[in-house]
Amino acid sequence: MTAPKEASARRRWRPRLLIGLAVAAGVLIVVGANAHLLHVALTSQPECVPHEKVSDGQPDSFRAARSSC
Repeated sequence: MTAPKEASARRRWRPRLLIGLAVAAGVLIVVGANAHLLHVALTSQPECVPHEKVSDGQPDSFRAARSSC
């Protein structure tokens, strides 16, 4: 009589284990992606690039919001 109880217990825990592993994997992916974005944001420093200092009024011309050069 103990064999059916053990089989039933195994069937009950298997979906919970798979769901728990899937949730843990999802959390690890999100944490890893955020850590990568934070690392890239803190370590990359764009170089000074030539840009317009004063807008010429054309809609397709861009200029820096605040110049660091």
